[in-house]
Amino acid sequence: MVELVRSSHKVFKIKYHFVFCIKYRKDLFLEESYVETVKQICKDIEDRFHVLFETAGFDEDHVHFLVESLTTTYSPAKIFQFVKSITARELFLRHPEIKKELYHGEFWSDGGYAGTVGEGINADIIRNYIKNQGRQVDQLKLVDFV
Repeated sequence: MVELVRSSHKVFKIKYHFVFCIKYRKDLFLEESYVETVKQICKDIEDRFHVLFETAGFDEDHVHFLVESLTTTYSPAKIFQFVKSITARELFLRHPEIKKELYHGEFWSDGGYAGTVGEGINADIIRNYIKNQGRQVDQLKLVDFV
């Protein structure tokens, strides 16, 4: 059975599928330390913004996230915005050499993909799609985060 999130006077289950591409489609996620840094940043975002990164799949030049919102406070656009901006800012702080790769610019390309995910078959399809992205690495789930 699907576990619902309970809040004062409401019960809900909200999940999103986000895709962010690295600027200029640079293949920076071939560097494992960058992948590990993104995982750690996502864990920090979870604690601060009441979201849960259920699954993440990295290809060399983009990342897929399956994110569950644990509050109704934030719109999908707001979650998309803070995940994208915080991950970029923190990557630049923790790995200053990335700025040289990206010509001192932005980490992520403009835009991206955001979609809602229903439970059941739809969520299973998205999870499998994310797990089968690009190079075969251990799938990144919340329990894998340091």
